[in-house]
Amino acid sequence: MTAAAATFLPLTPTPAPRTRLPISRHRPPPICASAADTPPTDAESDEEEAPRNGRKDRRRVVRIAWEKLVRWSRSWRRRNRSDVLQTTRKVVVLGGGSFGTAMAAQVAAKKADLEVSMLLRDDLVCRSINHHHVNCKYLSQYRLPENVVATTSASDALAGADFCFHAVPVQFSSSFLESISTHVDPKLPFISLSKGPSFAVEMMDKLPTAMVVASKDKKLASAVQQLLASSNLRISTSSDVTGVEIAGALKNVLAIAAGIVEGMHLGNNCMAALVAQGCSEIRWLATKMGAKPTTLAGLSGSGDIMLTCFVNLSRNRNVGLRLGSGEKLDEILNSMNQVAEGVSTAGAVIALAQKYNVKLPVLTAVARIIDNELTPKRAVMELMNLPQVEEV
Repeated sequence: MTAAAATFLPLTPTPAPRTRLPISRHRPPPICASAADTPPTDAESDEEEAPRNGRKDRRRVVRIAWEKLVRWSRSWRRRNRSDVLQTTRKVVVLGGGSFGTAMAAQVAAKKADLEVSMLLRDDLVCRSINHHHVNCKYLSQYRLPENVVATTSASDALAGADFCFHAVPVQFSSSFLESISTHVDPKLPFISLSKGPSFAVEMMDKLPTAMVVASKDKKLASAVQQLLASSNLRISTSSDVTGVEIAGALKNVLAIAAGIVEGMHLGNNCMAALVAQGCSEIRWLATKMGAKPTTLAGLSGSGDIMLTCFVNLSRNRNVGLRLGSGEKLDEILNSMNQVAEGVSTAGAVIALAQKYNVKLPVLTAVARIIDNELTPKRAVMELMNLPQVEEV
């Protein structure tokens, strides 16, 4: 029975012996492997090294260029050492406004035994400078060097002077110079302080500043450069007196225009267009009068224009801003204790333009506004409606 029963049971196959697969000792790469997970090839390593080498080369070039500049500077100073400061005993400054005061302080700080005499009209300011070493009317927050003195006597101020710095506003210059002419040594060098770009308050704070000294006499220009230059004041020289003077006068008129645009809230596009047009007008007139284009692109040109047109410390810009805001010119001028020279210069500029047959739309519009013959709004409309012409 046991055997019969056994014949009806399913046959169970004998299991085959298991074959062992070899075990890999390296993990397979992940399914989402990126290029970064794979070892770089030699070519890829070279590509990664190239930018690093490029940066090193670039830094080396910059370092070498800077070292050459420093060596040139030291060599130039050795070759151009001057005894101007050592031989100068007295400097006179005509005028006691902000810039005259700042320049007196700048020169006086160069040498303690250098006498800097300020010729003023105001007895009160003279006493303030002599007794307290402070100009009580302008820049009164700053103490002046003790070797700065003040007087109302032209003969006392000018006696024995080696250099004379003229800081009287342009509209008063003629009458002022006539009044002191009998006390002036014909050989005394006169330096006009009407060219920038520079603000008096920043000079008093000893912030980095640059100015231009222009003269046909290169030896005199160099002497003034050595007298004024310091660690915070760079002085460049130029022989283009016409370019420096014309740019210095016309930028004040352009600054009034820039202020008008700001006061009327006409936007940045308008400001850029106006100043660019004004720069062209200054170039047209100045070059007709014999100025060098390079002067107009330098400190006394573009540099002074940028400073005077765009910075709140500019008196001419502030006059324009208030005109653009609707104030009357008389009210503006009566509220100021300093002179905005562009107001009196505008008419003279237009006379020059007629003499040299040059069209100055922006500067002429400013003169018309100052003469109360045109409103700022009307001036903008008329300027925008001028013929569309090729830029020159």
